[in-house]
Amino acid sequence: MSFVTALALGIGLLVGLPFLAHRLRRKRADEHVFAAAHLVPAAPPRARSRARLEDRGLFLLRVLAVLGLAFLGASPLVRCSRLSVQRSSGASLALAIVLDDSMSMRAPFEGGKSRFARAKDAADELVAGGREGDSIAIVLAGSPPRVALAATTDLSAARATLEGIGESDRGTDLDGAISMAEALVTELPQVDKRIVLLSDRADGKVDEAALGERSSLPLWVAIPELGKDAADCAIIAADDLGGRVRAQVRCGPGANAAGREVVVSAGDKELGRAAAPTGASGDVFVTLPKDAPTGDVVAKLSGTDAIAADDLAPVLVSSGPGSLAIVIDATDETAVTGGAPVLEQALSALRLDLAVRPQPAVPERKEDLAAFLGVIVDDAPGLTPEQRRALSGYLDEGGVVLLALGSRAGAAPLGASFEPVLSSSVGWFENPSPGADASKNALGEGTRSLEELEAKHRATLAPSDATRFDVLVPWKDGAPLVARRTVGRGEAWIVTLPFAVEGSDLVLRPGFLALLDAFVERARAHAAPRRSDAGQAWIFDHTVTAQGPSGPLEARRDTGRVLLTPPRIGAYRLQDGDRKETRVAAPVAAELDLRPRNAAAKASGEALGDTHAQVDISSKVALALLVLMLAELVLRLRARKVDAPAVV
Repeated sequence: MSFVTALALGIGLLVGLPFLAHRLRRKRADEHVFAAAHLVPAAPPRARSRARLEDRGLFLLRVLAVLGLAFLGASPLVRCSRLSVQRSSGASLALAIVLDDSMSMRAPFEGGKSRFARAKDAADELVAGGREGDSIAIVLAGSPPRVALAATTDLSAARATLEGIGESDRGTDLDGAISMAEALVTELPQVDKRIVLLSDRADGKVDEAALGERSSLPLWVAIPELGKDAADCAIIAADDLGGRVRAQVRCGPGANAAGREVVVSAGDKELGRAAAPTGASGDVFVTLPKDAPTGDVVAKLSGTDAIAADDLAPVLVSSGPGSLAIVIDATDETAVTGGAPVLEQALSALRLDLAVRPQPAVPERKEDLAAFLGVIVDDAPGLTPEQRRALSGYLDEGGVVLLALGSRAGAAPLGASFEPVLSSSVGWFENPSPGADASKNALGEGTRSLEELEAKHRATLAPSDATRFDVLVPWKDGAPLVARRTVGRGEAWIVTLPFAVEGSDLVLRPGFLALLDAFVERARAHAAPRRSDAGQAWIFDHTVTAQGPSGPLEARRDTGRVLLTPPRIGAYRLQDGDRKETRVAAPVAAELDLRPRNAAAKASGEALGDTHAQVDISSKVALALLVLMLAELVLRLRARKVDAPAVV
């Protein structure tokens, strides 16, 4: 408290004046002669009655009035701990509030509140300090960044928007959120434009450029104390490997899980436990009993750390990296030097995080195909009705298939076709135009290696089939060499050469690896991820309902697609028609790094804002004094009526 403020409040010491006035105002008792009193002998008084204040109600009003005068004198100096933006010219301003709703903001702050709760309160204070003509926009910095409120002068709409914003477990994208905030306010008519960042700045980019250095508008890091370093560990994933659970434990910089345990349980029943790794990360294997249940099993990290929500993870069954099915004739396609077939060796050279599963033939049941991200069939002599039915169901549910067409495909027996990929038979003829047209560069730099492709023969599609495909790499005469088309929710790829050294030199060129890499990438894109990072959208082409840890998950549409975005980590139950599925939103590993990113020196200047705002309460105090004065007048009038002599 400053000296001036103390001096102003010192007026309250004058509260003793009404007391002295009432003491001096105390009346002497009136004496009346009573004749009979002479007959009573005089006796000395044993005690003197205490002096009493008269008109206590009036005394109380006057005390309150003096105190009110003291507050009125000090009111211009009263300041409270509340965020306020400094106005350079006193005119209206355009303010973009960047509110971080990432998982790191769930760490505790002060007084039992989380960092997010404090940041949200600060945003409320900024909106409450808005004036008529101010424009306010709100951007959420959880990944991906989102516009919660476009720039508006309706302050009540800003307050309502803030009220509906809750915590999430997303990653952090401060750079993207700041860029989005700049775009929202740059073109506004207000001369004074600001961006206020309410974040702990824990985005896992401590070594990158300081926040605010590249911003075209003034950036104010309003509450820098949110960025306190803390320690956090989490279970990133938990998988049932059949008889035991593998829990992946990860810790942020400077943290470890030494002395803690991973406990696997189903409901209230504990199934097993094992010691957590002593280092910053590691896998823990917990052995399960033979009669262990298979549903609603969770793995929990014992003990406490900065964020409790990421210490619990649902256990998924067989949720490994996935596998790729390849259907080849090993006797004809074995490399000249021996060993595995060329296709299998090429997939191994790509070092994909996939298991390659050779199959003797295309499976005849859709259930047998469901475990594969993609299926590659090399020069098969057509498909049986059972195989076609299984492949059709696989494609309808989002599978990806690649058919390499060779001499066997051109000599398919009667009744064996390549439906649903091709509706007509395939021809096998001499190649009239060796070499591919690499102008599209659809497979990246490797496409150019196919310009001198040598092949004596090639497969030829019927015109009705050729027009249904999008040609990625054509022969020089325009016929398709590599093409694809959509079938159901999946994709079908065709290559008009077999994957054998005897048929062509395709498998010896870099373009072959580029082709396989592009196919696997599309297969990953179409695969339904059972586990993904919180905040990453699940994409569907039709309506799907989902129940998550916080209740029903709201779906939104984007260019004809349905997007479900899980904001919180945990298990989600999806209902797709008659099909039920469980997916898991996992913690983002970068959110375990709670070290704050540096902010530019200009981002914390007092010229941008202050955490102590001046509050004008003089009008309210003056109104209270007026009420006290009126109350005193009423009491005086009542006192006069009481003291007036009665008329006989």
